[in-house]
Amino acid sequence: MITATDIFTISNQKQFEKIALKVFRFQHENNLVYREFCDFLKVDVQKVKSLQQIPFLPIQFFKSHTVVSNNNPIETTFTSSGTTGMITSKHLVTDVTLYEESYRKGFAEFYGNIENYVILALLPSYLEREGSSLIYMVEDLIQLSNHPESGFYLHNHEDLIKKLIELDQSGQNIILIGVTYALLDLIDKQKFELQNTIIMETGGMKGKRKEMIREELHKQLGDGFGVSSIHSEYGMTELLSQAYSLGEGIFECPSWMQILIRDTEDALTYIPQGKTGGINVIDLANINSCSFIATQDLGKKYPNNSFEVLGRFDNSDIRGCNLMIV
Repeated sequence: MITATDIFTISNQKQFEKIALKVFRFQHENNLVYREFCDFLKVDVQKVKSLQQIPFLPIQFFKSHTVVSNNNPIETTFTSSGTTGMITSKHLVTDVTLYEESYRKGFAEFYGNIENYVILALLPSYLEREGSSLIYMVEDLIQLSNHPESGFYLHNHEDLIKKLIELDQSGQNIILIGVTYALLDLIDKQKFELQNTIIMETGGMKGKRKEMIREELHKQLGDGFGVSSIHSEYGMTELLSQAYSLGEGIFECPSWMQILIRDTEDALTYIPQGKTGGINVIDLANINSCSFIATQDLGKKYPNNSFEVLGRFDNSDIRGCNLMIV
């Protein structure tokens, strides 16, 4: 049996691979959708001896199937955001403490003690709907920061501007986590010269502004907030772990999460480091769902396991969609 301790105490690549292969066998045995997908690909479980041989479930399955690896009661359901009429992803979580442990340990790995920060959150499009895993995480981080000034802001920009300037000037360490378009809206109203604040964007214009390339976006945000680098968080409804970028758009994963880059023409083939392809995520915290997910993001991987996100597949570019018939 694989435990949370096994997952969250991984300290090297050999250990990661060993636990990932155990998780693969567990999920093949206990996750009906994943097993059918593997059977469709004619995968011989006994012959799977490396990460590259593990099948990655296309992320779209979370829109059409129940992706769970046990029969325990569902504790919470996370849903993706989507425009009206769009089918959204559903992540059925049977043990929410795994999610909590994952994001708490992940945050600490990159930023240290949460109590050293005031957490300010500007996440209007997430806050205005039910079932956001990001809101669940940020709400908990706000509580854990144990600071009366931590909190959410919706459209009350004037209050946030005042609070941000006041706290920053007092020498308080701050993390302002915001959806991209809302951060741009904020700097349209006020130019800042922040000394003690980390700006963390969670990506996405949500149809509110035109999409921008990362360099252009980060320059605009950096100039507007008066900071030298923009941090980013890479997570999604279907995962229970996040990767973080401390600047330059280069992400690193916590020790129980890794990515592989697949060929865009052949979903079962991997490409060399530094080349652009589809991002496959291994998230071992996702043991009760599926830990091996083929996302619709494009990216590149670098030698130290860091990676870059370069955009998303145009749906017409996704090869192997016949796999969706499972």
